[in-house]
Amino acid sequence: MAVNPSSHCVTRSLLALSHRTSSPSVQNPRIISVRAQTPNPDGFNSKKSLHSQARIRSPGSSTSSAIDFLTLCHRLKTTKRKGWINHGIKGPESIADHMYRMALMALITSDLPGGVDRERCIKIAIVHDIAEAIVGDITPSDGVPKAEKSRLEQAALNEMCEVLGGGMRAEEIKELWTEYENNASLEANLVKDFDKVEMILQALEYEMEHGKALDEFFLSTAGKFQTEIGKSWAAEIISRRKSRLENKV
Repeated sequence: MAVNPSSHCVTRSLLALSHRTSSPSVQNPRIISVRAQTPNPDGFNSKKSLHSQARIRSPGSSTSSAIDFLTLCHRLKTTKRKGWINHGIKGPESIADHMYRMALMALITSDLPGGVDRERCIKIAIVHDIAEAIVGDITPSDGVPKAEKSRLEQAALNEMCEVLGGGMRAEEIKELWTEYENNASLEANLVKDFDKVEMILQALEYEMEHGKALDEFFLSTAGKFQTEIGKSWAAEIISRRKSRLENKV
């Protein structure tokens, strides 16, 4: 999300994560320490750490690993999207809110092109921002280079999948995330469009609720939709916004 001035706090948190995830000193790969940062109301992870030992056990303890993983994912429900906070939106959506409506988009669209797997689109939507449970919502104004952002999120994703205990489901999550990150399939193309569509729809809703002008979100996505579905849905949202603005004059 395009946002205003960056936070030094997030930079420190990201540097800490970078140091931790790149360290070769882990002695026992079967035990990892999940240092999930406590989310602040502003959407970033605070400096205070939650130190919880997540033991990666045999397949027989997969229930324990699943609950560990879901507990970590709780942060997606409580971490607010930073772009809205920077624009003065009170009580903005969380990361999980954003991903959920993207998954609904994949579920309800009736004109999928041939060869596009609906179920895979839904899965990609659900996991595409999952690493933000650890790194938080990194925005362009935070000054983190794109390649470094991707590396930090990949490291966080790997840590989360270790918490899950590895195995087929963890590998699938990694595969889906990487596919989206690299824009490497028709499904990823469509979900990337849904990411932008959801953002501008949310921007329109916040304009209506809060009486704010959120032009930045529409300008930053203009001309960047890859699929006919994305272009069509974006055009509908923009048309509704235009009508609303004209009616206000």
